Amino acid sequence: MKKLLIKLSLLSAFAFASAPSYAYMNNGVWINDMKSLFARNQAIIMAINIRTFNANDKDKNDIVEIEKGETPGYFTNAINRLDELQKMNINTVHLLPITPVGKVKATGTAGSLYAISSFTQLNPQLDDPSNNLTVSQEAKKFIDECHKRNIRVIVDLPSCGSYDMYLARPNLFAKGKDGQPVVPADWTDVRLFKVQNEDGSLNDELFVEYKKYVDMMQKLGVDGIRADVATSKPFEFWQKLISYAKGKDKQFLFLAEASESWNEPVAEGAPFTPYYKLLEAGFDGWYGSFMNFKDWKTSDKFEKEIGLVESVKKEFAAKNQPKSVIGSFATHDELSPIITGGMPFSEMIIWLQATLPINSYFVDGFQTGDSYQYQYANQKADKTYTDDDYYYVHKGKFDIFNYSRKPGMKNDDLVQDFTLANKFKLMSTEILNKGQIKFLKTSNENVFAYELKYNASSILVILNKDLVYPSSVEVPLKGFVPDKYMVIPFKIDSEPKFKKGKVSIDLKPGEISVILMSKHSDSSNK
Repeated sequence: MKKLLIKLSLLSAFAFASAPSYAYMNNGVWINDMKSLFARNQAIIMAINIRTFNANDKDKNDIVEIEKGETPGYFTNAINRLDELQKMNINTVHLLPITPVGKVKATGTAGSLYAISSFTQLNPQLDDPSNNLTVSQEAKKFIDECHKRNIRVIVDLPSCGSYDMYLARPNLFAKGKDGQPVVPADWTDVRLFKVQNEDGSLNDELFVEYKKYVDMMQKLGVDGIRADVATSKPFEFWQKLISYAKGKDKQFLFLAEASESWNEPVAEGAPFTPYYKLLEAGFDGWYGSFMNFKDWKTSDKFEKEIGLVESVKKEFAAKNQPKSVIGSFATHDELSPIITGGMPFSEMIIWLQATLPINSYFVDGFQTGDSYQYQYANQKADKTYTDDDYYYVHKGKFDIFNYSRKPGMKNDDLVQDFTLANKFKLMSTEILNKGQIKFLKTSNENVFAYELKYNASSILVILNKDLVYPSSVEVPLKGFVPDKYMVIPFKIDSEPKFKKGKVSIDLKPGEISVILMSKHSDSSNK
């Protein structure tokens, strides 16, 4: 903790590092600024599953057994963890779906969060039976408590419906040549919505349900929506829905789960709208392709991705339509970074998100090094709340199918680094928002380096992408003269050596270094 305080003091004293000050409350009334925060690359988002967020697994077998007196996550007990998120500098939570889930042809003993069975209700699984409040009142209280802590709330909008919903509302669903509802991809517990009629017009009956969902979320005080598999709806659908939502709240964020690396529909004959058209339809942001970062051996693909992101943002900014992207390095669909590359890879992801002109995105448990391994994984269940009697999970990934333990593990060093990096991002907002990023050539192809400059200040990042072997490297710094700069090695394990026009450093496997540099005031114009 002493090291953390010293670094924060250095950051506070740094030339560009002044923490932004915004008024979030007006006479006790929350003022939504989600779209503006996102456009400034300042959102630090934590994805949480209310059903497990603060669950109490007393016997530590990883499954929450309600019949034995164990407590799953509710909106009410989720409030108890909000101070923890605030201390880690999280300013936005992404609630994985909070709508009711299907129980027929289900996946997992509690049902997948993404197998929606109603657009107009909240999941009764999240209703705390120990009080007399409705689940909607509990959700509203949770959102209000988030806002009191300057934490914004975006909520997931699932892309498909459960089989239960198909049986009750078949007109909402697409049918294949065999007359049966369409199973998208390999998601056997959901069916594809019928978004368009045969003549190409929108299915008004489905669109009305989406509007009702938006109405319910905005009534609860939600600040935005993350659209699951947004590519599976046509341009006209999203343009109409987003216009409707933003007509009531201009700051209401729409984040598209979409990547420029996706180019196929989720099912034969299904719509497919590429990420760029989604942005044209009114989405404020997209996912990018950062989930592929783990496979990039050299920096060219990384540089290309950042170049694409910056190009798209610049193009839309010229139209006065600010857009941005999230750091989709480790979503709930991805393997835990601890499994992929251990502590070094997790730290690398933390600091990349803190030093790139993107919005940070994490899944609960990342900050403590959870590998999302569950003792019960894919075993037959003693108790189920669906027609699936197996504890279905994606091994090494966030559990969205069962009443499982809260994400956890214990890695104090990672938590401290996570907290520090998030603070760094918030205090460096001007350079991240207005600076120019430049990738630097290195003497080692395994080492990536980039510099983000604004006025007389810059952030220099050097990382060893090789998670097995150490790397020694020299990085050229054009125009750099040591005695003309204040240099603060902020996130380092290995000491960098600065000489005129270059820096050299010996990096451990997976090590990332973050260095702050600023010209002395008497040389800033020389």
